[in-house]
Amino acid sequence: MVKGRQGERVRLYVRGTILGYKRSKDEVGWYCGKRMAYIYKAKVKKNGSHYRCIWGKVARPHGNSGIVLAKFKSNLPPKSMGDKVRVFMYPSNI
Repeated sequence: MVKGRQGERVRLYVRGTILGYKRSKDEVGWYCGKRMAYIYKAKVKKNGSHYRCIWGKVARPHGNSGIVLAKFKSNLPPKSMGDKVRVFMYPSNI
């Protein structure tokens, strides 16, 4: 938390889950274009941190159950299936 700031922290992302490599459309449409981050821990430190990130973005809705297709900058590792991902609330269309 920032020093001198009152109140709770503001989280600018929602949690999601990676279901596979390829898998109500009105609500899902709001997430189109939003940035995603797959964060994982590596053994070797790089830039002073063990954590690494693969960025991507929500491409389009898939089906009627709220699942979306996403495109990442590089391929996701196989261990990412079922792992958590962060869906950020920007860029905003409001």
